[in-house]
Amino acid sequence: MENNNEKIKDKDYKRETAKGSAGMVVTAHPVATSIGEKILREGGNAVDAAVAIQFALNVVEPMMTGIGGSGFLMVYNAKDKKTKIYDGHVRAPKAAHRDMFLDEKGEVIPFKERSIKATAVGIPGILKAMDEALAENGSKPLAELIEPSIEFAEKGVPVNWVLCDALKNFEYRLGDEARKFFIPNGKPYQDGDLLIKEKLANTYRILQREGISAFYEGEIGEGIISCIQELGGFMELSDLKDYKATIDVPMYGTYKDYLIASSYAPSAGGFTVIQILKILESFQIEQYDARSWEKYYLIAEAMRLAFTDKKAFLADPEFAELPLAGLMNDEYIAKRRSFINFKSRNNAIDFGNPWIYDSVKQREVIPQPNEEEISETTHFTVRDRWGNIAACTSTVEHPFGSGIMVSDYGFMLNNELTDFDSIPGGMNEVQPNKRPVSCKSPTIIFKEGEPILTLGSPGGPTIISSVVQTIINVLDLKMDLKAAIEEPRIFTPMGPHIEWEPGMDMTSKGHLEAMGFAFNEVPHSIGNVQAIQINPDGSNYGAADSSREGCAMGLEETDYKS
Repeated sequence: MENNNEKIKDKDYKRETAKGSAGMVVTAHPVATSIGEKILREGGNAVDAAVAIQFALNVVEPMMTGIGGSGFLMVYNAKDKKTKIYDGHVRAPKAAHRDMFLDEKGEVIPFKERSIKATAVGIPGILKAMDEALAENGSKPLAELIEPSIEFAEKGVPVNWVLCDALKNFEYRLGDEARKFFIPNGKPYQDGDLLIKEKLANTYRILQREGISAFYEGEIGEGIISCIQELGGFMELSDLKDYKATIDVPMYGTYKDYLIASSYAPSAGGFTVIQILKILESFQIEQYDARSWEKYYLIAEAMRLAFTDKKAFLADPEFAELPLAGLMNDEYIAKRRSFINFKSRNNAIDFGNPWIYDSVKQREVIPQPNEEEISETTHFTVRDRWGNIAACTSTVEHPFGSGIMVSDYGFMLNNELTDFDSIPGGMNEVQPNKRPVSCKSPTIIFKEGEPILTLGSPGGPTIISSVVQTIINVLDLKMDLKAAIEEPRIFTPMGPHIEWEPGMDMTSKGHLEAMGFAFNEVPHSIGNVQAIQINPDGSNYGAADSSREGCAMGLEETDYKS
């Protein structure tokens, strides 16, 4: 479906938008949204609902996320007005080493090859993050939050066009076990087929009985390690047992009259979102039309400036001192901004020198091959009747992750270690227990101390561009939230090529081509934004992106059980 308001069918618009004075749930799938809404309606809070949604998405979006992956869960507590990030990002096993993505000749193993090996699997962290968030904020037991997903897994869920497209385009990523499940008897599931997941339901029953520890040191964990080692991987059960999620302060930054809270390192998402906005801040982008060449040009150049810095200077802060103070320094931002000349695509754009504005020790920047493939993830967000917010971006990384389905347990394993540098020597090189750089950007925007918008998106590096452009559309161009999400987006990380969505103004596209930009021949959807806008009276407006089967559901006080 084209990301263009004129193309949205009425029935889709009704499913993808909702209003509610006492709660809101927005996810990329109707089943997941309905489960989150059920938890709220039965007295649960935003974190309870988020945990239930994560289990649901493993049932309905197995190619995007699952318990074998990772995620960043941002939680705003309305009572104490504090925001925390529960970081369940993957870590590298103890046997991981800096040269693991090089062949015997010292050359980089091609991405398609290294990304579907058992050595690409990072220690999954999403369940630990959810467990930590539930312990601090939850009001319902884990077993109750898992139950709705078990019911759907056992009775089956109709396959939708999103999963069909993933099977069509990424069948090559599936390992033997996953291939047998998703392509039974050599025939891929079709739109409308019933997908029953008995093995996943049994896995969820184990978690109900034994808790999250069953995944990290019990029966499920043993199944994970057996599967990985049979396929040549080197993760051990002790790696799972030793895994620790962290609870972090968000990355904060200001944009005009707003305070932005987003993900902190090892995700580069929060930093890059904020840096792009800081670079654009003085250009008064609101003076330009939404589809003008000036708007597209400003976003493209700011994106290129921030992405070159992101690639050079972000890493796991447990293993490297990051020059974040320098990167956000006003003088440094002004220097970066000066590359934008309104005349042409500036070929001089490269990473800057934030070290002179920072006290941390300078590190060498090691250039990396540009061979990334599309990443697939999911984002969901919840606001409860008390004003608490949970916003989570979770993933198995690339479509179907490593392609490895854990035998007898029915879930996919991630391939997130490929987010480390393939060429060692830089801050993001592979090291044991280290977390690779991510782009996940769950974000909450505040004005005068109160949250007014929460959003996020899947899409690997395109996450950042989707979040930034939606923010600009809402805050600067004053668009309706749904219109802001559907407005055609662009993406360009560093090179001359711009990816673009259907609906982009062709005159503006031609102007940018004359300025030295090159466009992909065919447009395609970029990201999948899920968002909630909080009105001055405290009510909610939720909107889901039309690029998947997104669904928003709102609640009124009368919807709650007594």
